[in-house]
Amino acid sequence: MDSSTDVVQKDKSLRKNSPSDGLLVALSIGFQLLLGLFLGHAYDMRIFMATGFLAATGQNPYIPQDLSLAFHDKTFQAITSIGYPPPWPLVAGLIYLLTYRMNQNLLLYNLALKIPIIASNVCLAYLVANILKKLKVEEKKIHIAWLFMLFNPYILYVSAAWGQIDSLVALCTLLSLLLLSEGRLKSSAILLALAISLKPTALALIPVAFVFLPGKPFRLLFRYFATLLIASLLLWVGPFAIFRWDPTIILQHWNFQFSVGGGLSYMTFLELYTDSYQLPGWWWLLGMLWLPALCVAVLILKPGDAGLLELLKKSAVLVMVFFLFRAWVSETNLLLLLPIIVILATAGELDPRILTAFWVLPLIFSFFNTTTFQLLFPSMPALMDRLLQLSEVYRTERLVIRITVVIPWLILAGWLVIRLLKQPRRVGEIPALQEN
Repeated sequence: MDSSTDVVQKDKSLRKNSPSDGLLVALSIGFQLLLGLFLGHAYDMRIFMATGFLAATGQNPYIPQDLSLAFHDKTFQAITSIGYPPPWPLVAGLIYLLTYRMNQNLLLYNLALKIPIIASNVCLAYLVANILKKLKVEEKKIHIAWLFMLFNPYILYVSAAWGQIDSLVALCTLLSLLLLSEGRLKSSAILLALAISLKPTALALIPVAFVFLPGKPFRLLFRYFATLLIASLLLWVGPFAIFRWDPTIILQHWNFQFSVGGGLSYMTFLELYTDSYQLPGWWWLLGMLWLPALCVAVLILKPGDAGLLELLKKSAVLVMVFFLFRAWVSETNLLLLLPIIVILATAGELDPRILTAFWVLPLIFSFFNTTTFQLLFPSMPALMDRLLQLSEVYRTERLVIRITVVIPWLILAGWLVIRLLKQPRRVGEIPALQEN
């Protein structure tokens, strides 16, 4: 009797809080729309805009062109091509057709390109809350985590303000892990393929099935990876065949992402030392160091399907090892891992101070990386130029401070990997594996 009364009271409480929750979601969306309208990274958003134009007009988005006439803006003269696989260029092309082609307003086009990103932010908040409910975390903590995902400054900064698509990647990745924990292998593999095809940072999670499904019939692993391979080929190669894009430039620069160094990586000193992001000479081998590091991480991780929480820990280790041993890590890339860290911290697996340091340090780094200034590109380009010129006056000092921010971040990341590896494994159950 008491139990049923508690349930009824809980349901009434949830219904009572529902309108205020809706208001909070609307407030988050409204704030993100304002950020999305007036702010945008000078380099990334110009490339996304140019990519949308090229894809929408039937041209190859991977061949750089002078598009200053198309956008009536001289800053589009020396635009480079996008470095992501085809799905996002196709989305950008559709957005161009629905917005800038009909109303040539750069601010509105800038905002429209961020609508899928803002939607993914809201979906991520609800997905994190749903996973915490599955882990039987108390409602108060779930609500705090939900609010964190809706209003966290770092998330809003790199997504709605900056315009990067890492929240889309994080959403597909986290949903893929949830489906994997439920035994829905094919659906999980397709979503992981989509995440990787949006931005290859998610490729660190390809081995996660090896450490989560050992002991299961070989045919299950085979079907998972076969589905992953087929879906990836369709998403990566399919558009080149359908739209007859020439892949030559992609094949010539296939290792571009691994031939540069800097950012939040152990190669953060490179720009100060060589005045360039390019790895000199045989240093490019350091750009592939993540590959053997991931193999070692897979061997160290204890195999077994001990449930969703254990899967999230293993996933966090794999992604963190990938970031630790990459020669280049952008501050936006960490958004892939942030929802998992939020879940682990809320579930009591990590100290909340770790979560705070995890997003505050890259946010501080971003300021000394001059990213904050470059966000003024759509609305105040003249002020952006003046601030960037000022930052060059103190370039050496700025780079030194940037390095001092990266060092504690690397220490934190390494400690986090060790912490998750040493935590005792919790025995759980996994539903019967399905093949859908």
